[in-house]
Amino acid sequence: MNTIIVGSSGFARETLEVMLQTRHQGEIYFYDDVNLSLGNIYDKYICLHDELSVKAIAAKNPTRFVLGTGNPQLRISLYNKFSSWGVEPSNIISMHAQVGLSNNKLGTAINIMTGVVITCGVVIGDGTLVNLNCTIGHDSIIGKFVELSPGVHLSGNCIIGDEVFVGTGAVVLPKVKVGSFSVVGAGSVITKDVPEGSTIVGVPGRVVKSVN
Repeated sequence: MNTIIVGSSGFARETLEVMLQTRHQGEIYFYDDVNLSLGNIYDKYICLHDELSVKAIAAKNPTRFVLGTGNPQLRISLYNKFSSWGVEPSNIISMHAQVGLSNNKLGTAINIMTGVVITCGVVIGDGTLVNLNCTIGHDSIIGKFVELSPGVHLSGNCIIGDEVFVGTGAVVLPKVKVGSFSVVGAGSVITKDVPEGSTIVGVPGRVVKSVN
């Protein structure tokens, strides 16, 4: 099975590391439609730049894509683009992550990176990124295309809506809900529910901006 990592920046290369650690079988490619002059990654992995080159690879051998970018909106855009080209998404789960065996439900096109701990009864929606050293407590529900930055800690029974960005080192306390399309600042401690479309920062977290 060939795999295309959608992206070519630092996070895309971290995604490559996870794949190599799991002894991925098949050819690996990168995709970048912005830096059109970008050549091979590490002088080894071909970087594709357009729809025709992606479809040519997929026509030769079964091919899936993994998201190699952060930013919820960008992940949605790239997910939809590759899906429209007939390429199926794939999950990336580090062999150095701990994903519990009891009643966890994982969507498609998700990234679970090194050092992540997920306990039990957790739901993670399509397209979500759980970055380095995050912890997700029991019975938490995480929506679609969420980005949990490195070192985020979600206590038990948290609810994170769709397309939420949670900054590095933020903590969400038990039974707290963060509404869809919100931004949680790095290092914030969220002690109460956050309305949709809010930007919240500080300890304890306070809403500094709201978007209808």
